[in-house]
Amino acid sequence: MDTFVFSGTGFFVQLLNIIVLAALIGAFVLLVLALLKYLRRKEINSQRMCIQKSLGENIREKRVQLKMTQEFVAERIGVSRQAVSKWESGKSDPSTANLIALAGLFEIEAEELIKGKAEGSGK
Repeated sequence: MDTFVFSGTGFFVQLLNIIVLAALIGAFVLLVLALLKYLRRKEINSQRMCIQKSLGENIREKRVQLKMTQEFVAERIGVSRQAVSKWESGKSDPSTANLIALAGLFEIEAEELIKGKAEGSGK
């Protein structure tokens, strides 16, 4: 009878060890998945920064080409000069409505600001 109780306790100890091992493996898998998600997000953010810079550069280039100041652009579309500055530096993006307003002010398609098409190319 004592042997039976001892072997039963051994069974529960082994079962507990298996449960702990499964929990550790699960935690490791979750850690790896979180790390992969973080790395992908970092890659996406760096790609987004490139897009933001391109958009900002295109806004600035078109504004300068048309001899407009940041203040003039801001007043015409109803935002602050600082907002225009942030768009041009890539620190933020204009809203869709502001992007359309910029395109209207510059007399171009919004797509040209986004993609950076040169005038007369592909048309």
